Amino acid sequence: MYKVTIIAGARPNFMKIAPIIHAIQKAKLENFDIDYRLVHTGQHYDKNMSGSFFEQLEIPEPHVNLECSGGTHAEQTANIMVHFEKELMANPANLVLVVGDVTSTMACALVAQKLHTKVAHVEGGIRSDDWTMPEEINRLVTDSITNYFFTTSDTANRTLRNSGVNKDQIFFVGNTMIDTLLKQRPNFRQPNIWNTLGLKNENYIVMTLHRPANVDEESQLKDMIDEITSNTHDLPLVFPVHPRTAKILKRLNVSHPRLHMVEPLSYLEFNYLVERAKAVITDSGGITEEASILRVPCLTLRDNTERPETITLGTNELVGTNPENLKPYLDKLFAGNWKHGNDIPLWDGRTAERIVECLKTLSV
Repeated sequence: MYKVTIIAGARPNFMKIAPIIHAIQKAKLENFDIDYRLVHTGQHYDKNMSGSFFEQLEIPEPHVNLECSGGTHAEQTANIMVHFEKELMANPANLVLVVGDVTSTMACALVAQKLHTKVAHVEGGIRSDDWTMPEEINRLVTDSITNYFFTTSDTANRTLRNSGVNKDQIFFVGNTMIDTLLKQRPNFRQPNIWNTLGLKNENYIVMTLHRPANVDEESQLKDMIDEITSNTHDLPLVFPVHPRTAKILKRLNVSHPRLHMVEPLSYLEFNYLVERAKAVITDSGGITEEASILRVPCLTLRDNTERPETITLGTNELVGTNPENLKPYLDKLFAGNWKHGNDIPLWDGRTAERIVECLKTLSV
């Protein structure tokens, strides 16, 4: 029996592992002697991650939740390591599969290697080259101790080869997040705010802001929102607000008649909005991927990105964190001159199948 322990620590991780689990289940039916154990570290507490969350996305409930939320980066890393060490010792595996770049990714990779268990990293090799981002440190540490890399782009492949990784350890498979997006696209669900706000196709803009560089500096956040409201003509701005950001906005007394700050939405509701929006303004890496596949213009409020293919091939543009940079991009959008985007290699909904085919060949 080939046993794979799959790690998820935050809501986006579940979007990435769901298709892998489906592909493993399919391989089992085709007589590949494989099984998995899904470990939720509990790194991010999310009130929206109820039973219905797993049911809607056809994601199986985790076998265990380590409940390691809260604390500083160091405290959380240590807490996850202590709990996952007990978990892996009680339930040994041939391979620990980690995804993305959250603290759980790094912490569980460390534990696995200390227990002489091979590690595979889904989304290995992506880099922002910004060491102020905790995610970048997580990527660097994880990739330095990973045995097998499942990559999303040729850029990631080059990064790994340039860092000394043997090409036989690198498997260019595509993007599992897009597997979930394409599978769930027919199930996107109109949120209640669609009618409440009188939204119409391509006649509103979706916003998300959560990175400390944009939301923790109060004057920066206020200036950014002022710039957005000043240059988006008469379109409604739909802003699902992270609770931490909501507190800052309340303190700043930010309001505008076209700015609609709403509760966080489910995956199916949020992507319903994205698919029909005129554009998305965000600082999220994952949303730039989804917007590019949905062919929706995307303005990224960051100074760097670990997903350059969303710019070179997709519909994304890197605006930066200076609020004054926004106007030329918004002018271009409203002039109808935004790029349409192209297909991104292997972002085709079949990534998880390729991963499981690779698992059959790995030496574990």
